[in-house]
Amino acid sequence: MDHKRRRERLCEVLKDGEVILIFSGKSPMCSEDEAYPFSVDRNFYYLTGIDREAMVLCLYKTNGQVRETMFIEPYDELMAKWVGPKLKSDEVKEISGVQNVMYLDELKPFINRINTYDQSYSHMSVYLDLWRYEFDQQASEAEKFADHLKATYRDVEIKDIRGTIAKMRMIKDADEIEEIKKAIAITKDGVEAMMRFMRPGINEMVIDKVFDLTLATRGCQKVAFKTIAAGGQRATTLHYSDNDQVLEDGTLFLCDLGATSKLYCADISRTFPVNGKFTARQKEIYDAVLSAQKLVTSLARPGVTIRELNDAVKEHYRKLLPELHLTGEVEDYYFHGIGHHLGLDTHDITNVELSKLEPGMVITNEPGLYIAEEGIGIRIEDDLLITEDGCIDLACDLPHTTEEIEALMKR
Repeated sequence: MDHKRRRERLCEVLKDGEVILIFSGKSPMCSEDEAYPFSVDRNFYYLTGIDREAMVLCLYKTNGQVRETMFIEPYDELMAKWVGPKLKSDEVKEISGVQNVMYLDELKPFINRINTYDQSYSHMSVYLDLWRYEFDQQASEAEKFADHLKATYRDVEIKDIRGTIAKMRMIKDADEIEEIKKAIAITKDGVEAMMRFMRPGINEMVIDKVFDLTLATRGCQKVAFKTIAAGGQRATTLHYSDNDQVLEDGTLFLCDLGATSKLYCADISRTFPVNGKFTARQKEIYDAVLSAQKLVTSLARPGVTIRELNDAVKEHYRKLLPELHLTGEVEDYYFHGIGHHLGLDTHDITNVELSKLEPGMVITNEPGLYIAEEGIGIRIEDDLLITEDGCIDLACDLPHTTEEIEALMKR
């Protein structure tokens, strides 16, 4: 992937004297000497291709030229024996294409030199990724650094770069699409393995681990998100994830899951019978959901919004409810959106200014119906690539119809 070209595009927002700092992140401590598993900041990875903690990418424009610098931790021979080696300078240069590499303890003096020597500018401006999902969430490394900058340089201007990166990430290039396809192919193998292994009396966690084992055999180390493996009534809870109950004969099993490839995500949902055979009622509801999914595939194209696709599904269900002998409102049985953007994050970074779909975007297509009083929860989810005149279902090879599912599960 052309990370250097991405950085060049990002730096088009920079004026002389302005700086962009992107932090890779750092794992918080769990207990004693144990840290939580590390998850790299996806914007840092998008711009560098490096999946390591405690690094900072610095992009600085002066006299019309952009200077790229990567700040990393020093190599530690002793720690390498304990936890494995950190990337050395030449490795960082090779992976990212950033040719100037310095150590982290040089970052603050580096920023101070910019502030001291570029006096021709009225004040220093620093772009940071200041994303915040919840009011009370833990401060990110970027937010902590912003606070330190404001306490040190009273006239520093802090700007948020996240929206600019979001515009870039929403449109996938050919390399990104290829990785998403690979992730979907691995996910397909995992889902089909679950279908073949499924039988009454098995615990949800066993089926969950069948998926994980299949991914491991394909060399996939990371799932896109915590797997939903829900049987019967539990499938009517949208984000059920306990995955610890016994699967009963005659019920349905809903899985929502995804593999990754170079951190690019798949997001797939399938619903299938625990005993391998749909009842007439289960098939009736399943076919209604499948018809809604096909409707979205037919409508998804440039210029359409995800909200419009969702409204179309609601109207479709509104007409079907009487035929399904369901007397409530659509929202009683379908209470989530039709989909979201997909990429390096499962719910990928988005920018509200780009509300209409454009070629190169990848979105999920995941209608569902959840009938708690009948213990039936059905969701079918694929991933759509928006093209110039429509869309391509990247998960079209996975079993979709009840007939395809029953044939695969037939023992």
